[in-house]
Order: sequence, then C-alpha cells, then structure tokens
Amino acid sequence: MKVDIKRDVFRLAQVFTISRGSRTAAEVLTVTMALQGVAGRGECVPYARYGETLDNVTAQIAGFTGGWADLQDTLPAGAARNALDCAFWDHAAKKAGKRVWDLLGLPAPRPAITAYTLSLDTPTAMQAQAAQNAHRPLLKIKLGTPDDMARLEAVRRGAPAARIIVDANEGWTAEVYADLAPHLIRLGVQMVEQPLPAGADDMLGEIARPLPVCADESCHDRASLPALRGKYDMVNIKLDKTGGLTEALALKAQAQAEGYAIMVGCMVGSSLAMAPATILAQGVAFTDLDGPLLLAEDRAAPLHFDDNGVHPPAADLWG
Repeated sequence: MKVDIKRDVFRLAQVFTISRGSRTAAEVLTVTMALQGVAGRGECVPYARYGETLDNVTAQIAGFTGGWADLQDTLPAGAARNALDCAFWDHAAKKAGKRVWDLLGLPAPRPAITAYTLSLDTPTAMQAQAAQNAHRPLLKIKLGTPDDMARLEAVRRGAPAARIIVDANEGWTAEVYADLAPHLIRLGVQMVEQPLPAGADDMLGEIARPLPVCADESCHDRASLPALRGKYDMVNIKLDKTGGLTEALALKAQAQAEGYAIMVGCMVGSSLAMAPATILAQGVAFTDLDGPLLLAEDRAAPLHFDDNGVHPPAADLWG
C-alpha cells in the first residue's frame, strides 16, 4: 500500500481566536493510501496544545509501516493515528463498495444540528457575531478570561433566542468559574466545556456543578475516563484526540456505559476531517462539527449544512 502525506492550508473566513491564541488558516495533513486502484483518505489537524506539529505528525505517519490491525498498538492517540485510521476506513469502504456505517452495522447517519462557534473577542464584536448568527439554533461561545461576564451578556443580547454552550479552553480558575456559574444559568447557558486546566481540575469534584461540565482537554481516549469521575458530566470526543474513528466509537460506548453524556467536537479543519465524526454524532447531547462553516474554502464535495444540521458525507468525500 502506498501512503501519500500532503500539507493543505484552508483559509478561514475570519480570524479565529480562543484563550490560547488566534489563527487565520487551518493547516492540516491529508493522508491518501492507495492499493490496487483504490484510494482512501483521512485528515488530521496537529495541535500544539498536545505537542503536535506538522513536522512531527508527518514523521509519525511516515514511520508507520504496519497494517490496520497494528495501528492502535503502534501509534498513540493523536492526530497521526487519526489520519491513518480514517484513511483505512475510507479505503475499506471503497474497496467493499459500501459505506463505512454499513461496515460498522450501523444505520445511515441522519443530519445533526451543529453548534456554530463564536470566536473570542471584545464584547461589542461578540455581540455583532451573535446577532449575525442569531438564526442558528445552537451557538458555542469561546471564552476563557477573567473578564468574560460582559462577553456573555453581549452574546445573549445579540442572540436572545439561541441555545448557548460555552467553551473556556482551560482559561478559568475555580474562583472565576464559581463566580460565573450562576450567571451562566441566568443567561440560559446549557453546558460549560473545560472551565479549568486539564490536570488542575480536581476542584470540579469539590464545588457545585449547577450546569453540565464537559471534559475536552481532560479527555482523549478511554484511558482518560477514570480520572474524570466525579468531576465531569460529559465528554467531548474529537477524532484528533482519540486517534481515529475506531477509538472514538469505543470511547463513546464506554463513556455512555459509565453515565457520561456525549459531545462530538472537532478541530478547525475541512469537511474531510469532519466526515467520519458525523457517524459519532448520532444520538449525542451536543454536536460541534462546524469546522467547514468557519472556512473561506473547503474540499471538493464538501459536507452539506442546512436547517437540519450537518449531513453525512457523500461517498466522493469520504466513507
């Protein structure tokens, strides 16, 4: 099997800012594996928060010489394994002339309402973002500073009818979160994602959690689950964290069995990166697969978004 690794850059429609910094483009790795005239593709987004770069993830992918059965034990959870695993799934589906969900014995995915993310900015700018997107049923607000109260109020003014979830990206302290929590409830926020830094989140088990708290940076794969007990109510499953669809499906099943609600999220990537996650996003509490909506350009045969949400991929894109 021949494996090709390509660096692709997709311009963003506008600057995207979270508590850790800003970006103007999505830089991704596209893996194409070809055998006997059949090619499968996968995409990953190396993430600096986890020590990943385009160079070291490329080296991980290039250094993998085994087969699909070896992948889970050879590479750790992360971007490199994700791109390879999703390419293996795509190749298997195309070789069999079936869709990936057929190979998994699952029903065809239905459209899922996805959150639309509002970038961290000044209250005035975030109110304008909210007003521009007030027609969307679910907004996700990027926060993570000690001065977020004004931003919350501004977003609610801009989108008075939208459902709202909040992502602090590890940016709060326990004191800041405890002060904000009553106001999150007052403003109708339905969930808060990763309010405290991973590894410094034990306080979540000691303070009141008046609304559901979702683990993102604190949850990568099934090995993460024991440390979440008593601190979180929900886990955010992202393919680039789990290391592909195979582990993501296993994490979803185990997390649900342990009583966690599920959110399916994404890094900022193209429709190819989101496509496998549409299978995960069936019957979950929240779906956040808006990566393509944040781009100024996308793949050929991109995912389709409408009032019903994000639709499963066409076979020409993936799976």
